[in-house]
Amino acid sequence: MRRLRACLGAAAAVGLAAAGTTALVAGSASGATSALGNRWYAAAPYLMPLDNDPPDPAAIMDATGLKAFQLAFVLAPNGGGCSPTWGGTAAVSSDTAVQSVVNTIRAKGGDVSVSIGGYGGTKLGQVCSDAAATAAAYQQVITKYGLHAVDFDLEEPEYENTAAIKNEIGAAKILQQNNPGLYVSVTTAGTADGTGWFGKQMLLEAKSQGFTPNNFSIMPFDGGFNGAASQTGALTNFNQILQSTFGWDQATAYAHEGFSGMNGRSDTGEFFTQTDFQTVLDYATGHNMDRFTFWSLNRDRQCTPADNGGRTSGTCSSVAQNSWDFAKYSVKFAGVTPPSSTPTPTPTPTPPGTGCKPAWSSTAVYTAGNEVSYNNHNWKAKWWTQNETPVASDWGVWQDEGAC
Repeated sequence: MRRLRACLGAAAAVGLAAAGTTALVAGSASGATSALGNRWYAAAPYLMPLDNDPPDPAAIMDATGLKAFQLAFVLAPNGGGCSPTWGGTAAVSSDTAVQSVVNTIRAKGGDVSVSIGGYGGTKLGQVCSDAAATAAAYQQVITKYGLHAVDFDLEEPEYENTAAIKNEIGAAKILQQNNPGLYVSVTTAGTADGTGWFGKQMLLEAKSQGFTPNNFSIMPFDGGFNGAASQTGALTNFNQILQSTFGWDQATAYAHEGFSGMNGRSDTGEFFTQTDFQTVLDYATGHNMDRFTFWSLNRDRQCTPADNGGRTSGTCSSVAQNSWDFAKYSVKFAGVTPPSSTPTPTPTPTPPGTGCKPAWSSTAVYTAGNEVSYNNHNWKAKWWTQNETPVASDWGVWQDEGAC
């Protein structure tokens, strides 16, 4: 995941009441003194503030009514050490860029959570000596930005490391104890059965440490999923795992369960449209689930025509949409009616083998902008070329335009 890292009626109202609107009040270096209700942190979509062509959060707030953002990702330094950075490169201690984003959001009445981990990079739980040291590193992030919510995104390869997961879960418990009212979510991989062996081991670690977050969320994509029905099936199965692991009844398990989806085309070529999001939203609110979020706001906009749904992008969804269509489902989960907009019809992805440009020829001369097909992909020439086989490369002559 995360790879370049997922009608509100009476049922939703019940879910909102169940989630509660408790707000944490805490001073901080950033000057924040108040928090949103928990339901907003539960609805916060992921935003990379420093990568993947970051969108303007103020524009998203104006267009959708969204108030909360899940900023991603805090990692260990690429060069080693137990101190928090953004993406492994930008030290939290000296950060001003993300702080500016946080200030913009808070100036408009919103707030942020910060996500720890993700798919890439080295996680603090892998390099810090123990849970206390890991928690101390994360506490720097909470203090720096005056956070009222954090997300532990525990997935490959970290969640295959028993010691790292022990550190992360232990750190989460320490942070929860030392920051009263802190909203804590734990996000992990989803499978058709709910979650896999490593996800189940993570749950058992949490049980052994006596740690209960606000929710455990699964990511039902990049695992052979096909639309909303497969995702709601996974959520049902995950609910049963939560029941059997913690001894909860069904309603209690749903109250501690979350969904983290991927909007548009996933890394493995699955497609999740606006219709799929509505179906999962109805399931989440109908079962009084605690969280509904997705990866990511950077992708919540239309791709250029050249993409044609044929590849996964970190900066657009690869499905037909208006900008911020998917953010509006998070707004609905929070219990707010988003501004209306003209709906965009859900597209049918172009099947492989169709829409191909003329076949590439080793003898032909191509100039900038010429398009060809090769190995079931379309390619566009960046400059004059002859007898250069189309292949994906940042420095090569050919630009991959996706499968055809």
